[in-house]
Amino acid sequence: MLKLTDLLAPVARDMESVDAVIRARLNSNVVLIRTIGDYIIGAGGKRMRPAMVLLMAQALGYRGPQQHLLAAVVEFIHTATLLHDDVVDESDLRRGRGTANAVFGNAASVLVGDYLYSRAFEMMVEVDSMRIMRIMSEATTVIAEGEVLQLLNVHDPDVSEARYLEVVRFKTAKLFEAAAEAGAVLAGASAEQQVAAAAYGRHIGTAFQLVDDVLDYSGDASALGKNVGDDLREGKPTLPLIRVLEVGSAEQRALVRHAIEHGEADFEAVARAIHETDALDHARRSALAEAEMAREALTGLAISPCRDSLLEFCAFAVDRDR
Repeated sequence: MLKLTDLLAPVARDMESVDAVIRARLNSNVVLIRTIGDYIIGAGGKRMRPAMVLLMAQALGYRGPQQHLLAAVVEFIHTATLLHDDVVDESDLRRGRGTANAVFGNAASVLVGDYLYSRAFEMMVEVDSMRIMRIMSEATTVIAEGEVLQLLNVHDPDVSEARYLEVVRFKTAKLFEAAAEAGAVLAGASAEQQVAAAAYGRHIGTAFQLVDDVLDYSGDASALGKNVGDDLREGKPTLPLIRVLEVGSAEQRALVRHAIEHGEADFEAVARAIHETDALDHARRSALAEAEMAREALTGLAISPCRDSLLEFCAFAVDRDR
């Protein structure tokens, strides 16, 4: 199985520089901001979105220091969305430990999330590119729209696969898309290369989320760093559940419909229904299709270690256990 550390090897030293920027820009005079910021950043995470900036920029020939600042911007935006997400979802576990809202309270988490958004835009100005500002500001708007769309889908068993995928592309894939496209812009890529980079990020981000949907019903909490089945308990109709509602027996459909509507059910029975249908295979096939489209978007890139890592991300996105 591919390891993330291997994929990030071409930009390992740059990722250290990104972490240094992150810690320097979290150094607020307000102690609580520093405390929560350190708590969230210290939790780790895959850092895939900032890595996407670095890999795409360098694959297209960029070597300057602005990539570190832009990658940190992307990570701040991502972290802000996590802080707000966990409050909305009333989550108490992320990356194997208590969420910031569980530890510090909802109000502090929301306000520090706001701070991170503001800090990200302050840093973005330093990149001094109106095109990148446009990409990132549009991304934050679309992500917020995705959050609201997801809220409208909660406890609704009639959500279609198309409607669900729209939420995925807005809420999750958009920041991957923006990271890759902004990296291309930073490198001075052609308009065609920028479009291809955006497509790559969009498809990779969608593949990651669809695999997360699979892992919610096939992984274990210790590996995933979250409560297995959380989406079900929150009444979120993810792709495996939607698929059972499409192809399951009358009994299976009734079970899943009740679970989505009420956020409660016999989790083991729902898991059995998912495994007895082709729900997980269907979600995996969808993720594989997205990963293949991401791979195709890279056909115009010259051979390089960074391009190779971007290609390997296509396999990593769908072949992982966390």
